[in-house]
Amino acid sequence: MDTPQRRGRRGPALQTPVTAAIASAAFDELAENGWQGLSMDAVARRAGVGKAALYRRWPSKDAMLMDLIGEAVARNLPDLPDSGDLRRDVRAFLDLTVAQVADPRMPRIGLDLLAEYVRNPAFSEELRRTVAQPRREAAATILNRAVERGELPAGIDISLAVDLMISPLVLRLVISGEPVDEAVLDRMTSMIIAGAAATTAP
Repeated sequence: MDTPQRRGRRGPALQTPVTAAIASAAFDELAENGWQGLSMDAVARRAGVGKAALYRRWPSKDAMLMDLIGEAVARNLPDLPDSGDLRRDVRAFLDLTVAQVADPRMPRIGLDLLAEYVRNPAFSEELRRTVAQPRREAAATILNRAVERGELPAGIDISLAVDLMISPLVLRLVISGEPVDEAVLDRMTSMIIAGAAATTAP
């Protein structure tokens, strides 16, 4: 039986196995057909539910996708523990990013979201808020903690340092397809720490 429950910051939804089936179907469709090619009918068929089950939860395809993507980001980007050591925290952040992209659907979805960000100005701000901002906030928290502990100098450019924590790894995972192994992650961790420290004015 569908029992209404609150679903976090994005408002009311129905948290049931039906919703989980819809979410899985929506991500499968998004990976196969992209944002533009996805339809509510196709998601309902793949999930094995009536289309009304989708419209009880979301008023439109775009609302459904933004909600499901936001929930996935929030679920897979928990607050990182403060280990008290910048290197361990940066490496944990990188490991979490790798784990998120381990789902074979994610690179295709990521590229499609990037394209949608460019071609759909109406949703670019929502995509930024839902996908990019939570990850950037988590990275900034790690860096600010390091500044407070004295591991990084005061006055670093947090925004630029956050770019260093996110962009090179995402480029490899989603776009270039170059291997990402333990040695690469270790070197990338060192690069991020050195680069963050170098963002201060001389």
